Order: sequence, then structure tokens, then C-alpha cells
Amino acid sequence: MHAIVGDRLVQHGRVVGQADRVGEIIEVLGPRGDPPYRVRFADGHEHLCSPGPDTEVRHPD
Repeated sequence: MHAIVGDRLVQHGRVVGQADRVGEIIEVLGPRGDPPYRVRFADGHEHLCSPGPDTEVRHPD
């Protein structure tokens, strides 16, 4: 998984009916765009994330 600042990180819901969580990558801490990432979610909280298989990076159009 590779990302740059400004990409969106989408964490898919793990159970039926659970909404996806989308945040903006504000810092890339790994080499060459690798995780971990500092992500700011819509509610304003920031988290350090090492994405798993239920997560994807979306690049802006």
C-alpha cells in the first residue's frame, strides 16, 4: 500500500451495517509512501494508522 499526503484512507466496515470510515492522509511516516499514516477523520480526530486488508487508499481525481 502506497499513499501521499492528500489521499483518502477508507476503512471498510467490518460487520454488516457498519459504515465505512473515510479520512484524509495528512502525514506519511513510512519510506516511499508506505504505512504508517497519520489520518484526520471527518470528526476532526487524528489517528496513526497501519492499514489492514479492510482498508484502501483512494487518490484524488
